[in-house]
Amino acid sequence: MFRNLNCKSYSPHAGSQSAQDPILSVQANSMETIPLVKNVILLDSEGKRVAVKYFSEDWPTNQAKLAFEKSVFTKTKKTNARTEVEVTMFDNYIVVYKFAQDLHFFVTGGDDENELILAIVLQGFLDAVALLLRNNVDKTTALENLDLILLCLDELADGGNVLEVDPNVIAGKIASNGSDASAFNEQSIAQALATAREHLTRSLLK
Repeated sequence: MFRNLNCKSYSPHAGSQSAQDPILSVQANSMETIPLVKNVILLDSEGKRVAVKYFSEDWPTNQAKLAFEKSVFTKTKKTNARTEVEVTMFDNYIVVYKFAQDLHFFVTGGDDENELILAIVLQGFLDAVALLLRNNVDKTTALENLDLILLCLDELADGGNVLEVDPNVIAGKIASNGSDASAFNEQSIAQALATAREHLTRSLLK
């Protein structure tokens, strides 16, 4: 069964849109309802992995993870999840997903999680990626900026606990390398992103 969820969406023409009203409402008033995310998956239009992050031992091996990604992609690839977030049940998991250009975004939660909030998590991730990629949300640009997408995943959730869903805050933290997110602006983004990349490279080399 597939259903769509009315969540503000990234638009390739109008720029990144954040679902700020429901996001901030959820954060301020319903923290107890914030779900545990089991994984966040970004695939290309052929089902190949671009970036993923797993927070659950439900998939203990890389082979199990790849099999899950393939199955989810196969089940959803023919749906039209481009204007709104779609939701489906798969192997006793709630999977919310949305497509942008040739990228497929997924967030998975347990079958008892709030699907609307999972959708907000997904939309926050997609919109943060759109901000960091200057609205060029496609596979080529994503691979060229994979480090930024991985940092997005780190800012989104830790250990399955959702940390942040406001795309402006996520992108701002990455662009300003942990300084005040208010410093995030179009004029400084190129330099800030270069700094973020440099710090990520240093951490990987340690």
